[in-house]
Amino acid sequence: MTLKMIQGEIRFGAFLLLLGVCVLVLLGWSCSSAAGKRTSPVKSDNKTVAQKNSHKASRNQPIESTAPKTSGPTIEIKENSPSDTVKVFYDRLRENRFKDALILTNLRPAVEGLSDREVSDLGVDFRKLAGMVPEKMPINGEIMTGNEATVTVRMPDPKTGKPEISELQLRKNGDHWVLLVADAEGEKRVRKEGKNYFFSLRMDVHHEEAKAMLNRISKAQAVYSLQNKGKYADLRTLVQKGYVPTDALSVESTGYKYDVALAYDQSTYTALATPAEYGKSGTLSFALKIRRGVEPELVSRDVKGNSLNG
Repeated sequence: MTLKMIQGEIRFGAFLLLLGVCVLVLLGWSCSSAAGKRTSPVKSDNKTVAQKNSHKASRNQPIESTAPKTSGPTIEIKENSPSDTVKVFYDRLRENRFKDALILTNLRPAVEGLSDREVSDLGVDFRKLAGMVPEKMPINGEIMTGNEATVTVRMPDPKTGKPEISELQLRKNGDHWVLLVADAEGEKRVRKEGKNYFFSLRMDVHHEEAKAMLNRISKAQAVYSLQNKGKYADLRTLVQKGYVPTDALSVESTGYKYDVALAYDQSTYTALATPAEYGKSGTLSFALKIRRGVEPELVSRDVKGNSLNG
């Protein structure tokens, strides 16, 4: 997983958790490697970021840790420095304080207005993510150039177990440092849309996934038709035969209701995708129409959550 995966308005792939991806990228796992060196840290007589923002940790049940064992920082972390900001970010993740952690990033305008219910609606298993954070983050480098900084973390690759150097980019805003997650264009959209940003992105993802699922159904129907004398099947049959994933029968993971409208003689069909919650899981309804001797036609329209069947 690389930082580029979330840059350019943070486009996420199939079934990835929106905020979860941001967190995992900032954990530094599988990011591009580059050795970092340390320069003179920022001097300050103020309290550290950690002291300013100390709160009691979550009183939830203990989180089972899946984090790699690390020896902690190998550089001195000065108060209010970029490394201090990174350390506090990780501390907040471990304490299950994810809004507070992401407020330290340039996603702040999209995060600070979210209620606990809205965070839950985004579908992120934050407790599981908290268990991925080592107790002592192995911060091993800091480079500052004016109002820009790079902090490096030496983490074992989750697949190979080999230590890798991962980079986190920061920018100084006033008297504090900000972790950079979104690129310039994404940041403009964050400021414009505020807390609606993540929900808007989620709908964008669901729209793309709806088209991908209809394409999957089309390929499954082609296989079924070859095996059944040109006849097509309903959606449940395609799932039972393993041609289409079971997600097609549930709205929880997809945000869409899928269906196959068969002709009376099963010689043609229309595959349908309709938002499960209009305005939250999606705004576009889709229909893939299959007619004999005619190229498949995929249409999409905003019909206020209604089906395009008919």
